[in-house]
Amino acid sequence: MQFDFLKGFTKRMKHVGLYSLLIANNWRKGTWKECGFSEEDEQINLDFAVMLYIMENSLRDMPCTIDEIAVFIDDLNATYFRKDLSHEQCHLLADLIVNTVLSRDGEMMHFSGYDFEQSGVRQIPISYVENRILDPDSDNARVAYSLTEDGYSLLLGTLEVENNMKLSVQEMIFRMHMERQNYDQALEDIKNIFNLMHIQLQKNREAMQRIRANVLSYSAEEYNALLHENLDTISETNNKFKNYREHVKNRRLEIERSNINVHALSREDLESIENLRKIETYLSRTIDEHQHILMIHMDVQEAYGTELERIRELAMIQRFSLKSEIYDLILKKPEALLQFHRFLAPLLLRNPEKTLNLNRMFLPQQQRLDSDQSTEEEILDFDEESWAEEQERLRKEKMTRYYESIEALLSLLTEKGSMSLEDVKAHTDSDQEFRHRFAPSVEVLREVFVELVRFSTFDLPALRVEQRERLSDDLSDFAPVRILLSVLDAHPEWTLTTLDIEKRPKMPPVLFEHIPDAYGNFKSVRCSNVLFVLNQQRVGKGDSHEH
Repeated sequence: MQFDFLKGFTKRMKHVGLYSLLIANNWRKGTWKECGFSEEDEQINLDFAVMLYIMENSLRDMPCTIDEIAVFIDDLNATYFRKDLSHEQCHLLADLIVNTVLSRDGEMMHFSGYDFEQSGVRQIPISYVENRILDPDSDNARVAYSLTEDGYSLLLGTLEVENNMKLSVQEMIFRMHMERQNYDQALEDIKNIFNLMHIQLQKNREAMQRIRANVLSYSAEEYNALLHENLDTISETNNKFKNYREHVKNRRLEIERSNINVHALSREDLESIENLRKIETYLSRTIDEHQHILMIHMDVQEAYGTELERIRELAMIQRFSLKSEIYDLILKKPEALLQFHRFLAPLLLRNPEKTLNLNRMFLPQQQRLDSDQSTEEEILDFDEESWAEEQERLRKEKMTRYYESIEALLSLLTEKGSMSLEDVKAHTDSDQEFRHRFAPSVEVLREVFVELVRFSTFDLPALRVEQRERLSDDLSDFAPVRILLSVLDAHPEWTLTTLDIEKRPKMPPVLFEHIPDAYGNFKSVRCSNVLFVLNQQRVGKGDSHEH
């Protein structure tokens, strides 16, 4: 199993250690309780307030001593906390926060973080504040405190970037790394962008669930914020990432064509080509996420409007209280029970008696079953278990046809290496068995072709890793990735790495004739011409290379 996601793990542990050590240093519970701060939440709030005060003075190039911090705590307590604190206790708290919580009484602080790239534990140094002496040559020498880089990182990390700015910032970093041809970092950037898109999609799905469960629990502010985030994401990503994908593809082809002999490629070029292929795959997936966000954005709007309309209709229903309208009045006037039948009379009205219609006497009469009898027969005739079994059988047959179609295409591709859709059509005309497997029906041919063309590149090893790490998978619809991997599992002799699909818009379209549809009719299917290119992995005496 590959562990690429664990790269830079010590950097993450650095941020975790900043919070962990700060909380662990609040160990002098007696001093806190003596000053009236017995709750751990209050202690941490005061710690961060003091750090912000130190940062504010540091940014203004103003000295920040223990005495000034004590005055700040005294003013803060008088305005907000309202504890019974003397000036000496405020000074004691200032000394506790600066020298113990943030400095651990002068002891070096480290946090143990595992380095998965070096297979060992690294001691990560952490320091929140630094000090300098003011007027060292005078009799009034004082110690001033300021934040270190770790202190700034901790405080800036507590105030996240606005959601609608995260994607723009990450996209800017990705563009910068692509311009500098730093493809390994660009790969991490596009992964982060894809994660942000997926998080946005998940937020929409959770919002849809909350709206359908109880629209009143989803406030108008949340709804407006979600719509603005969706619109920002939709407007900024589609065309921009399509251009990135085209640029990445051209760059990859440029490196490959500049070295016709693959053995002449250096190790750096091979890594660049591999990273560019992965970047291209993630860009395609990011564009797909954009389409999903666009569709669910419309669904959220429709669901929110529909649920609010239902709430409005319910509000128009007039209701009354049985206790105040009936019971209390009866207790005041019990003799009203003698007329209680008038209250229930509307509920006990019989159907009006039928009258003779002379106009209908001379119309042709049609035999019809009694409504109660027909309803009962419908209920008895319905077998839910048999219906579910039939639906499952139809689904399996549908997936089998998809599987056989892709298997036939891959078997032909492994023989030739690359071919156009026109070559596939010529093979279907000469080989009827292949024709029956590749294009058993109009629906299968159309859906397989459309789903395959949506992906410009199938990075099969990366897709296999992704499928293994996926927590759940919906088996009800056609998924070309899942079918491709299942076909390759059934044919281990096909050592394939990537499947490239290039559109050929200037070439004439390909016409598949006499293809049956679901109703037994024969139709013709017109498809745009594309080129299929398989990259196979050949293993010899040396290392494996892609061709």
